[in-house]
Amino acid sequence: MIRILDFFFALFGLLFALPFLVILYVIGLFDTGSPIFTQERVGRNKKPFTLVKFRTMKVDTASVASHLASTSSITPFGGFLRKTKLDELPQLWNVLKGEMSLVGPRPGLFNQEELTKARDAKRVFDVRPGITGLSQVNEIDMSTPELLAKTDRQMLDTLNLANYFKYILMTVSGKGSGDRVK
Repeated sequence: MIRILDFFFALFGLLFALPFLVILYVIGLFDTGSPIFTQERVGRNKKPFTLVKFRTMKVDTASVASHLASTSSITPFGGFLRKTKLDELPQLWNVLKGEMSLVGPRPGLFNQEELTKARDAKRVFDVRPGITGLSQVNEIDMSTPELLAKTDRQMLDTLNLANYFKYILMTVSGKGSGDRVK
């Protein structure tokens, strides 16, 4: 049921937001010259997939987890995108393709070994990663791998249709701050 909702929300979200996505893309061209950011992430069953987002940091920023990046790497437009969570919109393409869900554990990087180990122990990789979830709306990010894996498991154990919509609405209304940057 959730996969069907994901598909239709992503499809209609992309269609509805297309003019807006184009505007953000063009502004991003002036901001960094390369408005789309792609990065290999850990997906369902630990299979790699390419995550798509709007770029919020300078092009030459090292490919590390957000909490390890410097705030000086964030561009002015990137700060706006992060604050409004608009940098996440291109991930609807990942949802449409079936690589992600709207709600699920945020996909980590393959070099985040402590997080991968903690999530593996809690069988978090049994599901598609998501754009938002319990950890995100409670401002728990990848800087605390054990807590994140525990919270991800808690979300998965209690995920139902009501919570699915609850996490989406909380995210859209501004609850949580996304991944911290030092």
